[in-house]
Amino acid sequence: MFDILMYLFENYVHSEIELLVDEDELTKELTRAGFHQVDIIKALSWLEHLADLQESDKPYLCNHAQHSFRIYTKAEMSKLDVECRGFLLFLEQIQVLSVETREMVIDRVMELDEPTLGLEDLKWVVLMVLFNVPGNESAYEQMEDLIFEQPEGRLHS
Repeated sequence: MFDILMYLFENYVHSEIELLVDEDELTKELTRAGFHQVDIIKALSWLEHLADLQESDKPYLCNHAQHSFRIYTKAEMSKLDVECRGFLLFLEQIQVLSVETREMVIDRVMELDEPTLGLEDLKWVVLMVLFNVPGNESAYEQMEDLIFEQPEGRLHS
C-alpha cells in the first residue's frame, strides 16, 4: 500500500497532469503499473481519509493549544520508534508541523499496513499530509528541503 502512495505522490505531485479523479481510471493505471487490487483499494481509501481529516470533527485535530505535549499510545509507539517520534517533535519545534498537522500525520501513519515505519517513510507521510492540507505551502517547502537537502562537504577523507 505504501508503494502505491509513493507512486502516486511521485508521479503527480510535481506534474502538470491532474490526478485522475475517476477512481476506475486511476485503478486501471495502478493495475497496469503492477499493483494488486487489494492494495490499490487500501491506498485510495487512505487518501480519501486524508482528505476527510480536513473536514473532521475529531477533537484531537482541533488546534486548541499552540504548544502541546504528546503522549503516544502503546500502538503508536510500536509503529513509530523513538527516532520517528523525536523527528515529529523536531518538526513541531521548527514549525513545519502544527499540533493539528502532527495529529494528521500520526493518524495517517496508524492506518498504514506496515507494522513499523522507518524514519525515511515517515518523512514521506509528512510530505503527503502537508501537500494535501491547504495553507501549509511554506511548511511543505521546508519539509522538501529536509528530505532532499544533501550535506555539503565530504564525509570521509
